[in-house]
Amino acid sequence: MTAADLSITSHSDILFDHPSIFTSSLDSSFAMIDWQAPWLCHLHQLTYLSKSITQLSALQTDTANADKVENTPDIIAKVLNTALQQQSECSQQPLPQTKPALNNQAQTLQFVSQKALPEGEAYESFIGTVGNIPTRNNLHDLFNGSIWLTFPKTKALLNYYHMNEIAAQGIGSSRGRVRDTITVFDENGAVLVTSDPRIGEALVGFDWQGSLVNPREKWDEPKQLNDKAQAAVYIFGHALLEKLIQPRKALCAHSIGIKVTQDFFALTLAERMRYLDQKVADYMDALLSQPDVTPRKLSPLPILGVPHFWAENSNPSFYEDSFVFRDGRRRQK
Repeated sequence: MTAADLSITSHSDILFDHPSIFTSSLDSSFAMIDWQAPWLCHLHQLTYLSKSITQLSALQTDTANADKVENTPDIIAKVLNTALQQQSECSQQPLPQTKPALNNQAQTLQFVSQKALPEGEAYESFIGTVGNIPTRNNLHDLFNGSIWLTFPKTKALLNYYHMNEIAAQGIGSSRGRVRDTITVFDENGAVLVTSDPRIGEALVGFDWQGSLVNPREKWDEPKQLNDKAQAAVYIFGHALLEKLIQPRKALCAHSIGIKVTQDFFALTLAERMRYLDQKVADYMDALLSQPDVTPRKLSPLPILGVPHFWAENSNPSFYEDSFVFRDGRRRQK
């Protein structure tokens, strides 16, 4: 069984027959999530997660059942923990762990209430030392948890670098180049996967025609995977996913490029994500180890320009908007 086979059925009684486990209501923005959106397809494989959030949103609008999700602060943490457990059971893999830093042992990850974070302790240090991910009942933390479920090795690696930098530099008014790069990718990142290196090279060079328009037939369709495809994009940044609840043409991701063989596109979606998790972790490890790393090492990608992400981009004129599809970076001073 793959992650795509996860079902809400076996655990629905845990969440909905015992409403007392909840601890605060969700706002209306959760009902706005379109789990069928192309940029969410790599998360929609977490069937339990999407169905649970959809069901919770429906309960909130049902007067007779609204009390089931009122006054309960840990809804999102509990949903994410159940999804984490299901994923582990179905993949027959152990629960993901932190990457040890500063002589700490690896810790099994779990989602906890934001209130569990001790006052004055850095969020990343708390995760690294005890394995607990503080989680609020908002879209930002739902999508953050979704990325932890999808890219656990990469998220653990980024947290590892945060911890090391905090230990070396402390927490000040500036994060520094390494933590800035982590934060930009963590919040707003995207992963371009291609078996045709020319597409990746064109993207880095701001050649939108060469990366997004001319090779359109080479791009994978998120809702109907194509083993003949040669390029795909998967969003990593949880803040970007939150912004895409209300899509705007000007939204721009900060991307990295992962080169793969054509065999990658024959994999199931769940298999692709497991493969990419290790590849992205390795890529970010190498990037963050560079002495001159900055967020400028990440390539801008107008996210709604990704073929098949937005209906309007089927017309080549979509890419003629020079405000969005710019010629290149401003020169560094």
